[in-house]
Formats: sequence, C-alpha cells, structure tokens
Amino acid sequence: MAWDFETEPEFDAKLRWMRDFLDREIIPLEGLPRHVQLDVDRMDEITAPLKEEVKRQGLWATHLTPELGGMGFGQVKLGLQNEILGRCSFAPRIFGVNAPDTGNAELLAEGATAEQKEQWMQPLLDGKLRSAFSMTEPHTPGSDPTQLKTTAVRDGDEWVINGRKWFTSNGSVADFLLAMVVTNPEVEPLRRTSMFIVPTDTPGLQIVRDVPVMSHPDHQTGEPGGHTEVVYDNVRIPHALLVGGDDGVGQGFVLAQKRLGPGRIHHAMRWLGQSRRAFDMLCERAVSREAHGGKLGEKQMVQDWIAESEAEMRAARLLTLQAAWHMDRHGASKSRVEIAIIKFWGAKVLFNVIDRAIQVHGALGISSDLPLESMYRAARAARIYDGPDEVHKVTVARRILKGYSEVETPSEHLSLRQAAAQEKFGDYLVRWADNNPL
Repeated sequence: MAWDFETEPEFDAKLRWMRDFLDREIIPLEGLPRHVQLDVDRMDEITAPLKEEVKRQGLWATHLTPELGGMGFGQVKLGLQNEILGRCSFAPRIFGVNAPDTGNAELLAEGATAEQKEQWMQPLLDGKLRSAFSMTEPHTPGSDPTQLKTTAVRDGDEWVINGRKWFTSNGSVADFLLAMVVTNPEVEPLRRTSMFIVPTDTPGLQIVRDVPVMSHPDHQTGEPGGHTEVVYDNVRIPHALLVGGDDGVGQGFVLAQKRLGPGRIHHAMRWLGQSRRAFDMLCERAVSREAHGGKLGEKQMVQDWIAESEAEMRAARLLTLQAAWHMDRHGASKSRVEIAIIKFWGAKVLFNVIDRAIQVHGALGISSDLPLESMYRAARAARIYDGPDEVHKVTVARRILKGYSEVETPSEHLSLRQAAAQEKFGDYLVRWADNNPL
C-alpha cells in the first residue's frame, strides 16, 4: 500500500499564499483591543475585505464540493490548509472553515432536504447565518450520545422539544441550532435520535448562559465563541425542520458522525499549527536568552525539549496526514482507528509543546504578554473536544484486539517453538544426533 502526500505545484502556491496572508493580514488582528475582538459587528466590518480576498483566491469554504461553492478539497489538502490556519484563532472564520459552522454545513449537505439546504445551508456557507451544534447535556455523558435525555414528540405537523443542553458552542450568537434529540426511546440505541433545525428565536428556546471555561474564564454571555447552556421548554417547530424530512427520523447518530470524523482531522491539523507557533517561540527564546553562563539553547535539557517537540510534531503530522489520506480513499466510517489515534495523540503533542515553550520563557511564559498562557489553557480542552482521549483510546484498542485470538499457551512460548522446530527440522536433528551427538 503506497501513501503519497505530494501536492501539485498549483496547490503548493496556494499554501504559500495562505502562510503569507496569515502572517501579514490575520495575525495582526490579535493586537486589537479585546472589546473589539468580541464585537461581532466590528469584527465583521474589519474582516469582510479579508474574506473577499480569500474568495478571490478560490479558498473560501474549501471543505465543500464545487456545486456547493467550495473547492472540493480532499482531506489531505484540507489538513494542510488547516495546519496553516491553526496558527491563529481568527483565521478559520476568514476562510469560511470555522467550527461549528463547517461541521454543520457538512451535516446539512449530507442529510438535509433540498428546501432545507436552500433556506439554511446556503446562507450558512455564504456567511449570512451562524449556527451551533446542540448535542451535549449537563446530566448525560457527552461521550455516549445513546444516553441523551432531551426529547422531541410528534404532534400533528409539529414536533415539541423538551430538555436541557449545554456546550452548544456559539449558541448565544447563532441564528439556528442543530439539535440532536431523542424521537423514539424504544428502538435500539443508535436509532433513537433525530436532528432538528431550531431557529434561536423560536418561543420556548431559552439561552440560559454561556458557560465560562478554562480557556475563557471571563467570557460573557452573548460574546462569540461561548459554550451555551440552552433550555428547550415545549419548543414547537414544524415537521419541515426535521433534518432529512420523513427519512430523517432515527438518523441523528449517523448525521452526527458525518460531521465529527472530518472535524477531528481538522482539529488535529490546527493543533499542529498551534504547536509549531509555540515551538517557534521556544526556539527563538532558546537562542536569545542567556542564563547560567550561556544561551538557553546550549543547555542539554532545553535541547532535549527541542528535539522531543520536533519528533512529536513530525509524528503527529504524519499520523494526521495518513488518516486524511485514508479518509479520502475509504471514507470516515472506515477510518475510525486512524481518526481516533490522531485525536488523542495530537492533543497530547499540542499540550506538551506549549508546556515546554512556557517553561523556557519562565515568568514571561505565564504572562498575558505572550499568547502561550491562553494557548495552554485552550490546549487542555483539546483532550475533551469531540470525545475525551479515553474514548478514542478504547476505540483503537478494541479494533486492534479484534485481530487477535485467545490462546491457552502464548504463541511465542519456547515449548511451541521447539515443537515447530522438531516438526520442520526433525530429520536433520535425528541425523545430526546419530552422526555427532551434541
């Protein structure tokens, strides 16, 4: 089996343009006052010309097929693009590939009716609407959606939704939610849920709060990037908002998987971009700072950090590209092991590299004068996003163990090797024993 990650010269030129554009036009946004960064209208005004330039380059919403306005990039190309965009949190939105909108658009592209695509998906792709994915609940494990409690009950040509969700990312600024809820609790677990489009102005839908988190402890409800707690209190929506129409009943789990597989690849590649940025800061500090009679880069411990970081990042990059390659050829459902591996390994590498970069900067590293402290706090959440590390490790281990069978005696035991040798080479052993006893 051959793996080929080579890209054509035209795409290499696009990657170079993206790197330059990010450094020249996007990273300076980080220097804006925080109140401007969090003002949706002001940021839209500032970034609108940047989005137009991205569209002129043919790099807007590249995760989608050309008929949907994208470039039809495969996962390998998307991974390479996201590796660049991951260096700055503003970049994905400027390129039309920001979460959760990208995953929601993919979900609608896969499962929505033609009318739903026209009314909800296309404006989402054009940047005219914002969306949120509403699955996780406070009182059920997010890693096990078969335990969801929020329900939707059919009432004539309407559905009535009741329940509580949280970590509905961007929910307080979204125009609509994609809600995964139980529609038939009596069937087998993976067929119990369905997906609904819920406009945020629907009566009964209550935005309770944005939950402050480790990466944004001072976040206020209504600011972009929040993790929203939502109550569905007899929320009535028309049957037309069931994703997929009549065929969408019981398809919630399947549709959720459509958005999670590619999303995990993109997370992992964006983490590589963040890791590389932290690594660059580490190395710059190592060649600049003097302590205890020499540059930090001359100290063996710092050299160990640099070598370990480079090796871990290269391994993560190759694992992620291989997973992307596998998805391009076999689809997400047949790439679960590959996706699970890069999810937990990429999160680990991200955390390790940022941690070392902070350590080499000393007190400066934990200050807000550098982006490392905020990167560090966000990196801890990477081990939970889209499923905790432990779940992904279980997926990998179970799939690997299916290739092995139970034995009474270990197959590498000397007694079995001796028996095999006796059977295969017995004649030689008998002849040698007769002629020249050992």
